[in-house]
Amino acid sequence: MSILVAGPEPITSRDDLVNYLASGEKPKSDWRIGTEHEKFSFRLKDHTAVPYGGPDGIRAMLEGLQRFGWQPVMEGETLIGLVCEEGSGANISLEPGGQFELSGAPMEVLHQTCGEVHDHLAQVKEVGDELGIGFLGLGFTPDWSRADIPQMPKGRYGIMTRYMQKTGKMGLDMMYRSCTVQVNLDFSSEADMVKKLRVSLALQPIVTAIFANSPFTEGKPNGFLSMRSEVWKDTDGDRTGMLPFVFEDGFGYERYVDYALDVPMYFVYRDGTYHDVTGLSFRDFLDGKLKGFEGEVPTIGDWSNHLTTLFPEARIKKYMEMRGADAGPWSRICALPAIWVGVLYDGGVLDAAWDMVKDWTAEERQRLRDEVPKLGLKTPFRGGTVQDLARQMLDLAQEGLKRRGAGDGTGADERIFLSSIEEIVEKGKTPAEELLDLYHGRWNGTVAPIYDEFAF
Repeated sequence: MSILVAGPEPITSRDDLVNYLASGEKPKSDWRIGTEHEKFSFRLKDHTAVPYGGPDGIRAMLEGLQRFGWQPVMEGETLIGLVCEEGSGANISLEPGGQFELSGAPMEVLHQTCGEVHDHLAQVKEVGDELGIGFLGLGFTPDWSRADIPQMPKGRYGIMTRYMQKTGKMGLDMMYRSCTVQVNLDFSSEADMVKKLRVSLALQPIVTAIFANSPFTEGKPNGFLSMRSEVWKDTDGDRTGMLPFVFEDGFGYERYVDYALDVPMYFVYRDGTYHDVTGLSFRDFLDGKLKGFEGEVPTIGDWSNHLTTLFPEARIKKYMEMRGADAGPWSRICALPAIWVGVLYDGGVLDAAWDMVKDWTAEERQRLRDEVPKLGLKTPFRGGTVQDLARQMLDLAQEGLKRRGAGDGTGADERIFLSSIEEIVEKGKTPAEELLDLYHGRWNGTVAPIYDEFAF
């Protein structure tokens, strides 16, 4: 979850909110790739969750990383994250259960993105080894209960923890027991945003299936291939889901603003303090009727922060976020931005992707979303399966990356980053199913080896 941004400019009208989204428009020459990936931190000696404090806790980890030039982000006296001293835009944030998230800098090509991931993982491994901390890329904790996981001392997480218990049964699982990989991409105009968001929402279940990597809960198979994705279905219906209104005629910035205005808020951030306003709307805030802040004018910073608390399968801020993939090993971290860049960043390929999904009904899109967490690539669709759709999507991504022609200096273009998912798609067997084979086979009914065999 993002480090909060400044933005003191007062909002004078609804138009300011629309203009905020529109201000993200960039010419194609300025489009960039931002990759975010989370990973679980655990103690090497006993595979337990890592607390915030102590000589070998999360704070010590954040302090240790400062040797590489990262600068501290403080909330009062609490170290809650790091930012790149070079001003690249990269940051490391403190997640609710001690997950480590790198929000990468905007990169021109995937080779740079993957280099950034490699450097980051090398840094956390160096410091982690000194502290006895390891890192694991999975969509859901394989054996920890909620009670096993310490809450990180960040103000917004206390508010969210209390509120999540009112809005669904699995919100705390999302916060404390899940990890994802996301990619942030640009758009050139409102029409470009609309097409990209529609394609992203329609295809997100396909990506969820390809990257499904969370079949265990508290040491046992949970009946799902992506427990992380399943958890989101019972977290908070006001701010999650497939956004069917995006596919309606006339959708654009204004319709998204109207949606966001009515999503209940979590907090207002003032002078380093989070104020609990859960359940109240930003529309009330805009009208000067927010309880506790009556007559106060919200700022663009308030709006920006509110947009970070909306969690649909794909969302827009000043850029687009694709949010539906389980965390995984190093190679698949790079594959996630690769498949989306390939599909969305070439106009002809984007048109072909839209042709692929444009006649899918809202009911069909929702059925894919509902069934994929359990069935993965075997999910039925129109006489075939999601595996068939995954093949189509992968072919489109290959073509899109080929057309970009971004080489690494040795003759390889960005298509190399799709190699880690090509076999998954061809075989129709998700990473989660591979883990289940190990559990029922060589691991002899325990998940303990996962910490040794799949840690970074």
